[in-house]
Amino acid sequence: MTQTVPLAKLKRSEKNVRTTPPRNIEAMASSIRARGIMQNLLVTAARPKGTYEIIAGDRRYLGAMMLADAGEIDAATYGVPVKIVSGDDADLREVSLTENFQREPMTAAEECVAFQHFLKSDGDIDAVANRFGQTRRFIEGRLRLANLAEPIFEALSEGRITLEMAKAYGSTEDQAKQERVFQQYAHSSYVNADQIRRAIVNDTMKASDPVAVLVGTDAYVAAGGKVECDLFSEDGDRWSDPELARTLAAAIMEAEAKRVGEEQGLAWVRPIATTSLYGATADLHRVTLEPAPLGEDEAARSDAIVARCETLEELMADEEMEETAYAALEEEFERLREEYQTLHSRPPVLSDEMRGKVGTFLTLGRDGKMTLETTYFSETPLQGSAGDGTSGLTRSARDTSSLPPEAVAPGGKPLSARLHDELAVQRRDILAASILADPGLALDYMLFAMTDQSRSYSRYGTTVTAGRPQDPQMPKDQPATQAQLAIAEARESLNSDWTTSSSPVERFEAFRALDDDAKASWLALTVASSLEAKPDYSSAKTNPLHARLASILEIDVAKWWRPTSANFFDRVSKGTLLALLTDVGGPVLAARYVGSKKGEISTSCEKLFAGEAITEAETKEAALAWVPDAMRFDVVVAVADAEFDESVDDETSETAQDDVTSGNDIEDPADGDSDEAEGALGSVNDDDHALIAAE
Repeated sequence: MTQTVPLAKLKRSEKNVRTTPPRNIEAMASSIRARGIMQNLLVTAARPKGTYEIIAGDRRYLGAMMLADAGEIDAATYGVPVKIVSGDDADLREVSLTENFQREPMTAAEECVAFQHFLKSDGDIDAVANRFGQTRRFIEGRLRLANLAEPIFEALSEGRITLEMAKAYGSTEDQAKQERVFQQYAHSSYVNADQIRRAIVNDTMKASDPVAVLVGTDAYVAAGGKVECDLFSEDGDRWSDPELARTLAAAIMEAEAKRVGEEQGLAWVRPIATTSLYGATADLHRVTLEPAPLGEDEAARSDAIVARCETLEELMADEEMEETAYAALEEEFERLREEYQTLHSRPPVLSDEMRGKVGTFLTLGRDGKMTLETTYFSETPLQGSAGDGTSGLTRSARDTSSLPPEAVAPGGKPLSARLHDELAVQRRDILAASILADPGLALDYMLFAMTDQSRSYSRYGTTVTAGRPQDPQMPKDQPATQAQLAIAEARESLNSDWTTSSSPVERFEAFRALDDDAKASWLALTVASSLEAKPDYSSAKTNPLHARLASILEIDVAKWWRPTSANFFDRVSKGTLLALLTDVGGPVLAARYVGSKKGEISTSCEKLFAGEAITEAETKEAALAWVPDAMRFDVVVAVADAEFDESVDDETSETAQDDVTSGNDIEDPADGDSDEAEGALGSVNDDDHALIAAE
């Protein structure tokens, strides 16, 4: 039976199985202040007579005592509902355990719905927060979770995702964005809250981002942009439409670049939303300018400094000199050295004659302010000599003239050997899948490769009589491509009854009994399975016969294969991605991403080249049609028969081997993060494998 006992007559007990101090007593005190103690405590009689020890309900007791200590209630008269139990220590501990163990707290989803329902009738968030002893941010967070996209909230309610994962989805109010990311990870058992939050963040921009600072919140909102507050982290506000922000920033920087270029008489000024010129100078030539000459007085002072420093060095060589005297000489020497460096650290001089031939970059600092770079570049090589303002020129990209076109990435850098191998195999698979539809062509190809014995048959790109080709090593966990699935489906559809016999003669006779169409299909599969990805392991060229077959079959590689972050964009440098964006959308499109991290650019490229990004029709068409030259057949031109001559082949192989032996021991950029800046000079990072220029 429940009865009322004054708060002052209660005390904590060692028999309570909860030994950890209760948390969030303030919230309990707020609840008691608003509604009183709604659930009775379990107590047992104690000494002195008339007092009771608390077996279960410690948090409620401490909440009431907090109000008593604050003078809000009188402990001597405030009645606490209790249920008195009796028994020995073991019995009382069992009662305490049962009461605590059987209590099931509300789930996060239930809390969300409850707060949402409560606020519909009492829209004062602050009042609700005070009543339940929570912060306004906590209540807002639960309301945000209550408004999650329906499939995500259902997953939270059913326990299929954790509260932290739900909070990650709730870092944005955009339900469409929530659902896109949720579908992306719906079938993954390895996803965590950090991955979800990164996926959400990739589609947003920090309000402190230099691009956002440049644009300004008012201009962004006026243009239709939306600002979101992440209630579950301390990263601050985020802009939900980074593309809009980049577009606005690009317009601002383009206008300023035009103004500065006209003011200074430069040939061009390119705006980029970053302080780094990495990747932006790949197609340019750096102009090395001479510093301004010293005047007569300055030259004389320079000579005097050198003479005095030589004297000081001689004096300081005296080992018997006192420390104070030595320190004075050393201080003078350092002062003179700094003065000398200041004299000779002079800005370069750009002559009026050169001004109209060169350009530079308008960059964006971390503080959102635009700065005109003082390093100049030309779009074509300039000839100059010391003294005329063009003492030398440095190319910003490695010379790839010895490589075939398909071995060079957008922007002029060579593809890594590993990536080129993988693309070559996938390109071959597309040809193999396509040749299945033309058994007659497969027959012609096979007969040619088998009968033309005057040259090495391997040069024709097939192993008709030798089984499977020796492909470059591919990742074991790489998912099957569309072409590979088509080949497997074709194999399963063939009549394979003739293969069941253990006797090769019986299998041969059974095969002979097949009709012509069945034989032709087996022939097409055999030829398709024989195609080589590359003429030889070190070669970077596409086999010209493969190119001819592809033209006859009218293969559109873009319909079979699309670039993704996993199979291409994450595997090349940031500079290559920017060059690629320039190719399909022009410098304005690339400039929007120069200040972004490589991972963010890769994610944006994956959407753009899959046709999922909102962009101009011309850009979308170009992106959907684009595949790297390493995946194309049409970049290969007809080759003379002499190229297949045995002597030429042997000579080429020896040259390639020598190149491999003498090459630098460098890392493959596909194995690491290529997001580091190359520096203001735009020099190429030698971390890429230079593909061997075989043949």
